[in-house]
Amino acid sequence: MPASHPRVLSLSLAFLLACVTLASAANREVRFKKIQLTDVFYAEGAGIADVNKDGQGDAVYGPYWYAGPDFKTAREIYPVEKFDPHKYSNNFITFVADINGDQWPDVLVNQWPGKDVSWYENPKNGDGHWQRHLAHPVVDNESPGFGDIDGDGKPDLVFHTEGVLGFAGPGDSSGTARWPFRNCSERNEKWQRYTHGLGYGDVNGDGRVDLLMAGGWWEQPAEVKNQPWTHHAFQFGQGGAQMHTYDVDGDGDNDVITSLVAHGYGLSWFEQVKKDGKIDFVNHAILPATGEEKADGLQFSQLHAVEVADVDGDGLKDIITGKRYWAHGPNGDADPAGPAVLYWFQLQRGKDGSVKYVAHQIDDDSGVGTQFAVGDLNGDKRLDIVTGNKKGGHVFLQLAE
Repeated sequence: MPASHPRVLSLSLAFLLACVTLASAANREVRFKKIQLTDVFYAEGAGIADVNKDGQGDAVYGPYWYAGPDFKTAREIYPVEKFDPHKYSNNFITFVADINGDQWPDVLVNQWPGKDVSWYENPKNGDGHWQRHLAHPVVDNESPGFGDIDGDGKPDLVFHTEGVLGFAGPGDSSGTARWPFRNCSERNEKWQRYTHGLGYGDVNGDGRVDLLMAGGWWEQPAEVKNQPWTHHAFQFGQGGAQMHTYDVDGDGDNDVITSLVAHGYGLSWFEQVKKDGKIDFVNHAILPATGEEKADGLQFSQLHAVEVADVDGDGLKDIITGKRYWAHGPNGDADPAGPAVLYWFQLQRGKDGSVKYVAHQIDDDSGVGTQFAVGDLNGDKRLDIVTGNKKGGHVFLQLAE
């Protein structure tokens, strides 16, 4: 019998260690420490970045960035304005990225659906408010996205404007000129500033990023031009929040994850299947679409922000979402006075190919806004969460066992 090759033994040992690590991660209890940044309503979004480049992750909420690791020191980005929780703020979406290539993270703000997205230039630890630059004057949809759509390695702003879906990115290295918009759809007169549900990801597995809305997905062509992409109609609910593509069941193709109605009920993953040789989807409810129904005793409304990330470190991406508290005040929408919960839904796959999401409550007095951030704030290789809404701003640090 031939002797085993040392490299084979090494690879086998590495594989076993990886399996043990993933198994341990899957079995560990995930707990979070809640830190309130402020109880003031400044914004409906939040961000994460090492703003001052001191090696510590910082939280961005409204007009402030809060310095890690204790998040007690707040520094102004733009002029401070407090808002009445019965009304609305001037910051619905907060993205953080290095726009001008100077290696310092900048902050993008969508002040209101249908209004502009501008970015604030990091002053590199300088004093005073950050310089503001217009990215695009009219950004429609309540869930605009931010990611690399055209494969150039730089994130783009994904939205629709004047009834046309597309994306925009800096036209030059400085990013200070108005970002040119690239058209990806035919005009749809029904789309307006308060349309809900938008996302991006590789639906058909061709290596190119496609765009999604509640009414279907748009297939990116081999060569991106300023013209409509092929539209594939499918109804992913009535319009929820951020839409994500991920291979939920591990069968090699990407499925779609989204909430169903931003101001109602429902959270689903849509399994990609083939029907008559074409891509189709099957709806699998995680939370039911009606308030009268529950999933393992759980139900909550207004899932207005949804993220997908590997919370427990087991190699599978989970879902993080919660309730947008008082989206339209104390008397509007479904169950406005219900607890402002924040949950993560753990993805579990059975050996038989089955899929199960197990709900874990993170908090019951914070919730989500229209967008929030997930990332490693303190460098411990565990994902943390920053939220902002009418309950104020909060950091949730994932604890070690």
